[in-house]
Amino acid sequence: MTAPTGGPGSGPTGTARPYHPLRAPEATRSNALPAGAWWLWALGLATAASRTTNPLLLGLLVGVAGYVVAARRTDAPWARSYGAFIKVGLLVIGVRLVFSVFLGSPIPGTHTVFTLPEVPLPDWAKGVRIGGRVTAEQLLFALYDGAKLAALLICLGAANSLANPARLLKSLPGALYEAGVAVVVAMTFAPNMVADVVRLRTARRLRGRPTGGIRAVLQIGLPVLEGALERSVAVAASMDARGYGRTAQVPPAVRRTTNVLTLGGLLGVCAGTYGLLAAQGAVYGLPLLVAGLIAAAAGLRLGGARSVRTRYRPDRWGARAWLVAGSGAAVAAAMIWAGGVDEAALHPGVVPLTAPVLPLWPAAAVLVGLVPALVAPVPPSAGGRDGEEDE
Repeated sequence: MTAPTGGPGSGPTGTARPYHPLRAPEATRSNALPAGAWWLWALGLATAASRTTNPLLLGLLVGVAGYVVAARRTDAPWARSYGAFIKVGLLVIGVRLVFSVFLGSPIPGTHTVFTLPEVPLPDWAKGVRIGGRVTAEQLLFALYDGAKLAALLICLGAANSLANPARLLKSLPGALYEAGVAVVVAMTFAPNMVADVVRLRTARRLRGRPTGGIRAVLQIGLPVLEGALERSVAVAASMDARGYGRTAQVPPAVRRTTNVLTLGGLLGVCAGTYGLLAAQGAVYGLPLLVAGLIAAAAGLRLGGARSVRTRYRPDRWGARAWLVAGSGAAVAAAMIWAGGVDEAALHPGVVPLTAPVLPLWPAAAVLVGLVPALVAPVPPSAGGRDGEEDE
């Protein structure tokens, strides 16, 4: 009796292979993770990055995000933007160092690296200087500060590379559909532009034309902008053909109640978040945050009544999606708790100059972010990676 050639246990050539329930299945339209799970995971890593300036922990966070992207991204256009976010992160670090060198730093230091000519400023500009002595302490402080922002951007770039923007738009509440379209268009512009630049540079290289220099950039920029305009016109035409913007009539009382709940809930979320981040507001921060979330959810629920759109194949949050989102939340929670227990380990000092030390249990908590590389569905082979692109 021959083994079946289909199903989750079959290999790419049709031969049967043992099926393991704990092994991540191959990604299809039915079991692909919701975009919200990827964004919650990435936001958790970004939150953890914002709580520390330890370069070892920041490098570990970037490594975790990069490994998950390499293991679970597809060949879709938005999946190719991760390298661009890395370059932007390196640019942020460079800009931060340049500002520290030329504009000075409030960090005192005794180890002079070099001295620049100082520009004399009037008395009303006291506290600001241009040029002067550059110390190793201020350079190290600028490097730590820039690395934190760079790691935050790279973690968000991981979500941009893993989450399908169209699926993210489908998961938004009906009340936020109009704003969600604008956000998704903004999110997809950068990846598509990067893909266009890569495609045009490859075409120029095959034709024997230079791909670097100002002239090449100017010649590539016009086709890129033209392609972006054509995509915008095509999106607008498809939205108009599908009746985008139609709304149902709701009573004025419902509209006023929706506005009050939504605005009040968002204010409560802002105040509660500030309370949790501030040193003195931990007592009232959590109750305000919970109350704001409940009020905002009720307002969005009422606001969705005016939307007449339907959802085709809505995303389902299964156990794997909750594990992915929960791993990011666990990393953020562990880093926040570590900041209250051992803040010196998360923020190494620069005066005096000391080498950063890798705290063991916060580093182990960061490794929890590798869970998506184990439980998320595996992208299909090169011949069948158009499953998500067709949606």
